[in-house]
Amino acid sequence: MKKMFIMLLSFVAFFNSCAQKKSEASKTKTKELMGKTIYDYKVDALEEGKTINFADFKGKKILIVNTASECGFTPQYKDLEQISKEYGDKLVVVGFPANNFGGQEPGSNVEIGAFCEKNYGVTFPLAAKVSVKGDDMAPIFKFLTEKDLNGVKDSKILWNFTKFLVDENGKLIDSFKSDVKPTDEALTKYLN
Repeated sequence: MKKMFIMLLSFVAFFNSCAQKKSEASKTKTKELMGKTIYDYKVDALEEGKTINFADFKGKKILIVNTASECGFTPQYKDLEQISKEYGDKLVVVGFPANNFGGQEPGSNVEIGAFCEKNYGVTFPLAAKVSVKGDDMAPIFKFLTEKDLNGVKDSKILWNFTKFLVDENGKLIDSFKSDVKPTDEALTKYLN
């Protein structure tokens, strides 16, 4: 009986030790993920062979927007260009063309670039076309939409022109739905 009791105590101690190690590993992993900032990301630029390195934007706020050329919100490109110029000393706008909603971004990177320049005079950085939801979601959008990664909030991208504002230290401030224009006070209050 005494032998069985000792074995049982040993088993309980072993189980508790394993559970504690697993919990510590989980906490360490969560801290590592939450320690990430936007500066840990590099993405392909719309212009072939170029890269957008978010670490280059340290010290400025960053507005990240999933864009589309054939959407009812497409005229927001004009507003994005406006705030890019107006707040250029403290803000970088980065557009991410995506074809996830209604097939509203069917073009190639070259076609998207030509469209944005011709119709809206876009001069802010544009990333290569990505996916912003689903199994093939770009890692940067996982960071922006998952609280476990960004440390601030979970967000869902429900349509084109969802916006994510990041502070000067690479941390998410907030996200804004498609119908919030880039020039709306709800967003610009963080820029003034």
